[in-house]
Amino acid sequence: MPDFVEQIASNGKLLACVVRRQVSPGATTFVTEPNLNLQVGFVVYPAGGEVQPHAHRPVDRHIVGTSEVLLVKRGRCVVDVYDDENRLVASPVLETGDLIVVLGYGHGCRMLEDTVLLEVKQGPYLGPDEKVSLRSPHDRS
Repeated sequence: MPDFVEQIASNGKLLACVVRRQVSPGATTFVTEPNLNLQVGFVVYPAGGEVQPHAHRPVDRHIVGTSEVLLVKRGRCVVDVYDDENRLVASPVLETGDLIVVLGYGHGCRMLEDTVLLEVKQGPYLGPDEKVSLRSPHDRS
């Protein structure tokens, strides 16, 4: 994994990757490893470069869990990242332009100011029944 990726891990399991807005690699570099359910990377092209028109062959993939990418388009937030035993592991602050890849583990967001997030995840989304609520250590109740 590139050295500019802030890894969040617990018990030898990679839970999430944070990439700050200042990162701008000079060559194609992937944030995630090829074996993960979601591939996220910077693909770099020179002026005049081109992606040849193409299609992807239908590949039958068996994916367990839901990975997400959250890009802060505007604002600031804290993303709480939980391990596979639903324990809070890290709470990075993300600002405009930062992104986090959550690799199928628990997470939650607390907005520090008005915030717009761009979210990308695998589909189809099955609705609210797909989610399991976790107790936030920040609850005052």
